Amino acid sequence: MSFNVLICDDSALARKMMTQSLPAGFTNNTFEVTNGVDALEVLAHHPIDLMLLDLTMPVLGGLSVLSEIKRRGLETFVIVVSGNIQPISHRKVASLGALDFVPKPLESKRLHEVLKKFGFLEPQKEADALAM
Repeated sequence: MSFNVLICDDSALARKMMTQSLPAGFTNNTFEVTNGVDALEVLAHHPIDLMLLDLTMPVLGGLSVLSEIKRRGLETFVIVVSGNIQPISHRKVASLGALDFVPKPLESKRLHEVLKKFGFLEPQKEADALAM
């Protein structure tokens, strides 16, 4: 099964790392944006199964994006990928509906564990993806 994925981070390097950390064959379509306003625009016009979202960005940050997703009733799963590792941030993103919080620098193994935990990745596919 493949998914439509939206990667939202103002850092080109972070977006590249997130893209490369996804298992082989995981995505059907991958959209990349640099801020929350653009992320909400993509969400309004495309069915996104999974969003990888940074918290600290110009124009509109990740917490505001999560609030808007909730307010608008948009249907997408969100995993926050951020260097902001404060416990209050973890609680806030959870209260706004994010599935999980993965710290930066992103490690593929950690992302795969989260994808497996929420049913996006089957155990055998995870093993195959890690072997590549």
